[in-house]
This record gives sequence, C-alpha cells and structure tokens, in this order.
Amino acid sequence: MTALLPPSTNSYYDGSRYSAWFLVISGMSQAVSGMIHSFLPDGGAGVIGGLDLTHGAERVFAMFAWAGATQLAHGIVAVAVGLRYRTLVPLLLVVGLLERILISWSGWIKHVPTNGHHPPEHYVSVISIPVILLFLWLAMRPKATTPDDVSKH
Repeated sequence: MTALLPPSTNSYYDGSRYSAWFLVISGMSQAVSGMIHSFLPDGGAGVIGGLDLTHGAERVFAMFAWAGATQLAHGIVAVAVGLRYRTLVPLLLVVGLLERILISWSGWIKHVPTNGHHPPEHYVSVISIPVILLFLWLAMRPKATTPDDVSKH
C-alpha cells in the first residue's frame, strides 16, 4: 500500500491548515461535479448547462464525460494532497488557479455562449480566482515556529 500512498508529508508543511482543508473541499466538489458529468444521462449538458441538444447530442455527452473524468481524477488527487501530502498544497492550488483562469477566459471572453446562458461553472470559476489566491497566499505564508516545530524536522 505504501507504493500507492507513501508516508504523509504533513509534518513538513508550514502553510495554513485552512488552505489544506480548502483543497480537500475543492477536491470533493470537483469529484462530485466529475461524477455528474460522467454519470448523468446527459452529463448535465441540458439539465444544468442549458445546452440545446437537438443536434450532436452524443458528441456533447462524450465531451462532458471526458471533462467529468478529468474533474473526478483531479478531485481525488486534491483530496489526497489536502489530507496526506500537504507539502504539495501550494502546487495544487496553483494548478487549480490556472484551471479557473482558463475556464473564466474561455467562458467569458473567448467562447461566449451565443444564447447568453452561462453554465454555473462559469460563475463559480470567476468567484474562485480570488478565493484560491487567498488560500495560496495562506499556504505559502510560513507559520511562526516554536522549538517543538524545529525538532520535528
């Protein structure tokens, strides 16, 4: 089992535990979203996203399932990092920040929906950017050290 889940690195993490827990919650949210896109009959395209599925529905379903698979995988990794490998919390937050910036750019600038309907993810992504930046800052800000902290390393 240690080949799959090596020993925890949490004792070496100097950032905020709130950042780690934010990553866990974000990962769980991504995993749920990934399951919706992977397992709902329409992947959430019509029910949640409001897409017109009268033409090319199978292609849309396949794209949503593909996106859902990546969300589910990324979510599982984020939960594992937040719980066991906290030294990687800043890296995963940067990855999440990049993802949210690209989703926001695509949804609001590059590929604006012609019907004027933005799926919930477009709004969540814009709101997430400053929140992730806050938790990234907290994760990279070292805690005050005590003599007990020094002996752990």
